[in-house]
Parts: sequence; C-alpha cells; structure tokens
Amino acid sequence: MESSDLGPHGEKLAEKFLRRAGFRILERNFRRKGGEIDLVCVKNGVIVFVEVKTRKSLASGHPLESLTPFKKERLLRTGYQYLAEKQIFEKAFRFDLVAILLDTGGRVREIQHIENFLED
Repeated sequence: MESSDLGPHGEKLAEKFLRRAGFRILERNFRRKGGEIDLVCVKNGVIVFVEVKTRKSLASGHPLESLTPFKKERLLRTGYQYLAEKQIFEKAFRFDLVAILLDTGGRVREIQHIENFLED
C-alpha cells in the first residue's frame, strides 16, 4: 500500500467501524480554508467530528500521538465552521479520534476510538 493511499484507506475503515457502532455518516472530508474534518457523524442526536489517524508501523509513533496543539486548534475551528454553515446552533457536538494501526498487508491490527479527545 502506497503512503498516499493510507489516509483514504484508514477513513474507509473508520467509517465501517463507526457505522457498526451505530453512527450515521453525514459527510466525508469536510474541507474549508485552514482545515479538514475526516468524518462528520451523528449518534444519539450528537454531532460527532471524527479525526482519523492511520499508521502502518510505530516507527513514527502511535497514531494517538500524532495530533499537535496546532492540528487540534484547526479541527476545532473547522468544526465550528461546519456548525455555522449548516446552521446547527442548539445541538450537542464533540470531537472524536479514531486511531488505526495496520499490519504490513494493510489489514487492521488495532482500532481505538477516543470520544471527546479535545476535551481537557
């Protein structure tokens, strides 16, 4: 698997994983100037912005370790843009992270779903 295929492959795996967990996918790859949200979902009336991080090895760290404060700020800003554009003003929302570790054949070795990962 080429490294350029890694992100889209991980997003498809995350989408399948989230659907099985009862999430409904509203949008994929919501892009605006300065940011992107991989998946926008809803579950139990809550809007869930999902960042997907996929790795083939731990050589550059676990996918959970890859989010910098700058990236977190961009996700937050882009999530607020989504809510404003869709005129969603009184609905609960959160930011989740799906971290995927693949084996050398591109098969899932590990998936972790962290809810509310931007909450401190």
